[in-house]
Amino acid sequence: MEKFEKVKALVASIETDVEKFYNAGNAAAGTRVRKGMQDLKVLAQEIRSEVTEKKNAK
Repeated sequence: MEKFEKVKALVASIETDVEKFYNAGNAAAGTRVRKGMQDLKVLAQEIRSEVTEKKNAK
């Protein structure tokens, strides 16, 4: 559950950069969005692995 909270916090932290990139065309914000999305991907994979492990342990 802790990692899911991190996912929510990460999405919230990226939101302003997404707006800057898409609405203002700020290229640096796009780079930050890409990094945040990569971090999100890593967290999501960790959660998937934990869920699979927990499911198979039963």
